[in-house]
Amino acid sequence: MNGNIRREALPLRLDGRTVFVVGGGSAGPGWSIGRASSVTYARQGAQVCVADRDEASARETVRLIEQEGGRAIALVGDAADAGDVDRLFGEARAAFGPIDVLHYNVGIGKVGGPLETSADDLARIHQANVGGLLLATQAVLPEMKERQRGAIVAISSIAAHRFLGYPHLAYGVTKAAVEHFIRLVAQEHASHGIRANTVVPGLIDTPRIAKTVASQYSADDLDEARQARARQVPCGRMGTAWDVAHACAFLVSDAASYITGTELLVDGGITGKYV
Repeated sequence: MNGNIRREALPLRLDGRTVFVVGGGSAGPGWSIGRASSVTYARQGAQVCVADRDEASARETVRLIEQEGGRAIALVGDAADAGDVDRLFGEARAAFGPIDVLHYNVGIGKVGGPLETSADDLARIHQANVGGLLLATQAVLPEMKERQRGAIVAISSIAAHRFLGYPHLAYGVTKAAVEHFIRLVAQEHASHGIRANTVVPGLIDTPRIAKTVASQYSADDLDEARQARARQVPCGRMGTAWDVAHACAFLVSDAASYITGTELLVDGGITGKYV
């Protein structure tokens, strides 16, 4: 071994890279996973394309990045619409050039089991959670293959692995599909220098819980719902959007250059809990 070779202890920087975040806004005031991830990528030196259906929310994420001296653009469209996806990636390349990292952060659902979930419900949720991932992946793979490098990270959920105490069938089933989709992409394209992984968040305290799952814990008290969720976690708290964002930043960096086709649990230990 050449003792004169010096390597960065943990190569987490993303300088000169373009990251495309699908779902970079937030469902409400505060830090969503997409927003925290976008800001984290910018802090690591990347230029960030913040795509979301909500223009105001996407622009707020960009504002937060720019106020710290980072570079970002807001892109507005529907990740499940092929025409919108073509336009969004075209706008991104016009601004920043080829995409180095794809971060897919879309996750919609409907509370209910098989008797409460219609075929139309499942089709709509599948198209957003999985169909949109397909469209985004198709948009970046050709240039990643040509350049022989790239990283993809998709956000799943522990709902893909286990029952969480309330029926959430369509969300859980489609998030399980996201994980296997990424495994298959990773296997097929590892030889092209492309890595693909999934981050699996547990019970995370983001604006989304107020709009979706809080009612399954408490009908009228959001703080009570938060406390009930925290009590389920071995670490004694819900995770934050930053906990997930930091895991994503690691996986798309050179520090994870030998990691592909896997799922990184960010769940405070809840997946391994018996009861």
